[in-house]
Amino acid sequence: MAVKIDVDTCIGCGACVGGCPVGALSMNDDGQSVCDGDTCIDCGSCIGTCPVGAISSEF
Repeated sequence: MAVKIDVDTCIGCGACVGGCPVGALSMNDDGQSVCDGDTCIDCGSCIGTCPVGAISSEF
């Protein structure tokens, strides 16, 4: 499982990276958040930390 990150909405603040309990999120060279789908446990913690609502569950 993995979360979906809307790159057009993401402001690159990194809040989601700190909110992920398993370290599945990181910032790429363009300053956008990316999710490692193999590590993500789809707990939703990052969704609640995103101040602009750029993250959603992907089912």
